[in-house]
Amino acid sequence: MKEKFISFSLNRSLMFALVALLAVGACKSKKKAVQPEPTPAPVERVQETPPPAPAQPSAEEVAAQKLESAFNSVAGASNVSMANQSIEQTLAMFSNQQTPVLIVIHEENGIKDYDEPTTIRKYLEYLKDTKKNLNYISDIRLDANGKVSELELRRK
Repeated sequence: MKEKFISFSLNRSLMFALVALLAVGACKSKKKAVQPEPTPAPVERVQETPPPAPAQPSAEEVAAQKLESAFNSVAGASNVSMANQSIEQTLAMFSNQQTPVLIVIHEENGIKDYDEPTTIRKYLEYLKDTKKNLNYISDIRLDANGKVSELELRRK
């Protein structure tokens, strides 16, 4: 009988401890719910500035795009008369037919080596003959009238 009494009191104390533990756990969660949340710091309203307008391409960039297109049309012309017509239209973009065209063949530590200097007329005739545009515009200089006064090319 003494064993029954001990096991009965042990079961009772375990049950009591479990109920007490649940009650304490429940109280903690109520305390968290009852405590007021801290007020958020006031947010300063900054007037939103409109996004900057997209940058307009410079005159050099526009001229370079037009020249690339013109070079490709000269090189890709289907016959000689179309190539000659494209050459005449392209020459109108230059200050004169003797405008220098420099082709960079090598660059190291900022020092450039150029192929033999040529003129725009000769370069356009070269494009017409080879039917290949192997160079791209790396530097372009415009005069006061907005026409090309010097052109630097590089291999693609």
